Amino acid sequence: MAQVTAKLVKELRDMTGVGMMDAKRALVEVEGEIEKAVDLLREKGMAKAAKKNDRIAAEGLASVAINGNTAAIVEVNSETDFVSKNEMFQNLVKEIAALVAEHKPADMDAAMEIKTSKGTIAEELVEATQVIGEKISFRRFKVLEKGDNAAFGGYLHMGGRIAVLTLLEGTTEEEVAKDVAMHVAAINPRYVNESQIPQEELEHEKAVLTEQALNEGKPEKIVAKMVEGRLNKFKAEIALVDQPFVKDPDMTVEKYVSSKGATVEGFVRFEVGEGIEKREDNFVEEVMNQVKK
Repeated sequence: MAQVTAKLVKELRDMTGVGMMDAKRALVEVEGEIEKAVDLLREKGMAKAAKKNDRIAAEGLASVAINGNTAAIVEVNSETDFVSKNEMFQNLVKEIAALVAEHKPADMDAAMEIKTSKGTIAEELVEATQVIGEKISFRRFKVLEKGDNAAFGGYLHMGGRIAVLTLLEGTTEEEVAKDVAMHVAAINPRYVNESQIPQEELEHEKAVLTEQALNEGKPEKIVAKMVEGRLNKFKAEIALVDQPFVKDPDMTVEKYVSSKGATVEGFVRFEVGEGIEKREDNFVEEVMNQVKK
């Protein structure tokens, strides 16, 4: 059983928007398991659907590089947000993206050994750490490849806090692919289409929605129909092609790309620090530590 701490209560409140006492009661009831507490609050109609990746933490930048029929998206982390404004750091992130697109490494070990003008990517990260004064780490990357009748779309939001790489088949218009990348940055879909949603995720959502409807006092004979409608809405919310297109909400993303003779083959979205627990430092202590150094 996990201890129900103030930090855990705050995390649940941030994820669900409920009050402090409601969050604490839910955590106590499920013995401190936060994901179960989210489900419990949703079943009671007290919380919105929570996304597991909402807990954004670490700092740094993400970037996209396109090299002919190969494209790469990367994330490089730093300890503080100040570093993302550092020109050396910005150039390093762009260089890493370009090198990954050029060399197409199979994994992170291979990526770190890619040769650069100063040695290897691993050595450049060490140098950046020494010069900037913070630990600089290359966290992740993804490489996509395409045929000649396809287009990549790259988009950076807030200078690289969010980076998106899309792949469209049936068109060579990069602007169309970039439009879809902008949509992905804004709406954050989890899958390209409904067929990619894992069955266990649908079953879990169906169970939560059923309990929610029953707790609302709805007659059992109409619960199944209600749940079906809500489940269809849920699927449309997380599947890219079924979402209203941000530039023209009167059409779906699928209708927009098909009007250009294309289909969405895939996408990758990196939001800096997603899934990493943020270190809660005391700012005064941090400044004093810097002064002492």
